[in-house]
Amino acid sequence: MTSNRPYLLRAFFDWIVDNQCTPHLVVNADFPAVQIPTQFVQDGQIVLNVSPSAVTQFSMDNQQLSFNARFGGQPMQVYVPIGAVLAIYARENGEGTVFTAEEFLEDEDDFALQPEPVELVDEPIIDEPESPKPDKKKGSHLRVIK
Repeated sequence: MTSNRPYLLRAFFDWIVDNQCTPHLVVNADFPAVQIPTQFVQDGQIVLNVSPSAVTQFSMDNQQLSFNARFGGQPMQVYVPIGAVLAIYARENGEGTVFTAEEFLEDEDDFALQPEPVELVDEPIIDEPESPKPDKKKGSHLRVIK
């Protein structure tokens, strides 16, 4: 059987958006063919806000997801193979799921199917206001369940 990761990812994305929450993805920055803003990578991972108000031209299928967004005011096309997605959660309450570290490498030829460069059009992107940061840091809301 094929991996259930892309199906679960789409389901959690839709569920989070349908409940008026902000979907965030945790992505393995070292996964082959990932195209992300490397200046925001921490510990080999990056967290991406993929809410419909933060990205344009969002596309997700069984092999990859891609979108256009601004990082530090600079437009960028982001490309993430589904196997690179480590978790999806709602920013507001931490609800979501963590994916197992299963081997999700398709044929190596699939990684040659990176997206063609796209010319980005300057479109206004509505930035959400930053919520005040709490004084005390909490532990991570994600847990590994065995």
